[in-house]
Amino acid sequence: MSRIAESELIINARGAVYHLNLRPDELASTIITVGDPDRVAEVSKHFDTIEGRFQHREFVTHTGRIGNKRLSVVSTGIGTDNIDIVLNELDALANIDFNTRTIKATHTPLTIIRVGTSGSLQADIPVDSFVASTHGLGIDNLLNFYRQQPNDEEIQLLDAFARQTQLGQGFATPYIAAASASVMKHFVAGFKHGITVTCPGFYGPQGRVLRLGLVNPELIDRLTGFQFGNHRITNFEMETSGIYGLGKLLGHHCLSLSAIVANRVSQEFSKDGAAAVEKLIVKTLEIVSGE
Repeated sequence: MSRIAESELIINARGAVYHLNLRPDELASTIITVGDPDRVAEVSKHFDTIEGRFQHREFVTHTGRIGNKRLSVVSTGIGTDNIDIVLNELDALANIDFNTRTIKATHTPLTIIRVGTSGSLQADIPVDSFVASTHGLGIDNLLNFYRQQPNDEEIQLLDAFARQTQLGQGFATPYIAAASASVMKHFVAGFKHGITVTCPGFYGPQGRVLRLGLVNPELIDRLTGFQFGNHRITNFEMETSGIYGLGKLLGHHCLSLSAIVANRVSQEFSKDGAAAVEKLIVKTLEIVSGE
């Protein structure tokens, strides 16, 4: 087994992976990810015990327990560029021996559940409702740096998506990955299901116009109108496709859950997005700790 060089996997003086500042024993195998570092405490306040708090830059982690269930909650910051860091370092903590710098012979799968906010692209998915993403469809380019093997349905879906949205030359090549069925099955009641599109920005990439004109001003309508068999696009945000794509390649079980704080069709915004997120956190922890 080849040794991973110091320049490729950076381990700090206390034996922790560089960006997350975590040692392997400080991470649980069930992980909640949130974008906002301040939201970590909003999750961990529901823990019965907290065994450790760790931070480096925007990456904050609390590890503890609800009953007998050990959990970690990790902030990722915004965007799939940060997801690239977080998913690779979470995997390294589970599947690389930090002493020998070699990949472990036995693979350890993690369960990674994103709890965040999102904008709805369908009139029948109102603000303050919850979405569990069946797929993450990325227009952000991250997974195009990794070797992928999309199946026939994924290839057909992406081809139909490119035709519908006219995201061709000048845009990143879209990619897609599915949620973990073993995790998704626990998040049915109270959740809408559908494809989540992951964008590389909040304004132009999500069709918002302030002072700059857009190359694809019809993007919102084209996303809303997309249909492929039983699949439709329900919402968009900025992390899901990276979590699903890297999670699938690395052999982890991933799910993205969103509290809808804006509806881009009705142009409504939640009157209390924080309350919607709190309800989603509580619901998620009840399901996860009860498994």
